Amino acid sequence: MNARNPELQPISPSEAKEMYLDARRNEVSDSTLSGYHYRLKHFIRWCDDVADVENMNDLSGRDLQRFRTWRRDDGDLKPITLEGNLDALRVFLRWCESIDAVRDGLHEKIIMPILSKEEERSRAILRAERAEEILKYLRQFEYASRGHVVMEILWETGMRLGALHSLDVGDFYPGDQYLGVAHRPQTHTPLKNGNEGERLVALSPRLCEVLNGWIQRRRPDVKDKFGRDPLIASSQGRAAKSCIRDTVYKVTRPCYYGDECPDDHEICPTGYGSYSKCPLSVSPHAIRRGSITHHLSKDVPEKVVSDRMNVSSDVLDKHYDSRSERQKVEQRRGFLDNI
Repeated sequence: MNARNPELQPISPSEAKEMYLDARRNEVSDSTLSGYHYRLKHFIRWCDDVADVENMNDLSGRDLQRFRTWRRDDGDLKPITLEGNLDALRVFLRWCESIDAVRDGLHEKIIMPILSKEEERSRAILRAERAEEILKYLRQFEYASRGHVVMEILWETGMRLGALHSLDVGDFYPGDQYLGVAHRPQTHTPLKNGNEGERLVALSPRLCEVLNGWIQRRRPDVKDKFGRDPLIASSQGRAAKSCIRDTVYKVTRPCYYGDECPDDHEICPTGYGSYSKCPLSVSPHAIRRGSITHHLSKDVPEKVVSDRMNVSSDVLDKHYDSRSERQKVEQRRGFLDNI
């Protein structure tokens, strides 16, 4: 028992971290859990190698400020990366308060960096104009191919890569025109938000036609190792996330869908695993961000977008909504004009 804080129970930083990760294990996906581990390992390294903190009970607000300064200067971090590390630490310390590992209110003593609007959100985003160019090419020259299906689903639904990877053929309901997104951790397709991520996603008639074409004519007739029929399939079974990601990088290169590369752009890399080296290709997450922004720009209510894309309103506004303030005020003006 800690003499200065008799209600606290001694515990080392590394043990507290392992307890925290174990407590969250059944609540979040493996990738999310790995993210927690990665962001907190720097705090554990600081405790062990720099500050010589052996007991979480002894941590103070001054210690947290020392860690913040050390982490800021450790490898010349970008403000957005520091913000992510400190946010993860704040959540961890709040949990530590609940198990009497640190004094109450300690998490509130973390001073978060002030970020610019540009720093708060990654620049990587697929804009609507470019998305339409890519889809126009795929619809004409690669109809119902895997690349076409992946792009159509990601752009229309704004779903995460993990959700797309999790889909089975049986999750597509062509008659009712929707996809059922399900959390299935036992067969290696968890959702980021677990059971809270399960939902029905409405589809347009056009996307349903593309999916029917893929399933009936072009999808490899395979099962995954659990006997499921993956919607996004390769000749080996369920297409790995890395395979889907590489497909996105491939089809979003300007030289792939017919646009011209900048004059000073080097010859575009080709071959599996190298498409991401093109500075103009984008990731699945950039498509998600673009899709969300596009939906909001078309006056789809935030609550509808939040439910459809499985993202809270706060996170949506902070990290995904890339509309300019001018766009937002003009949209509000349009609503007011109709009153």
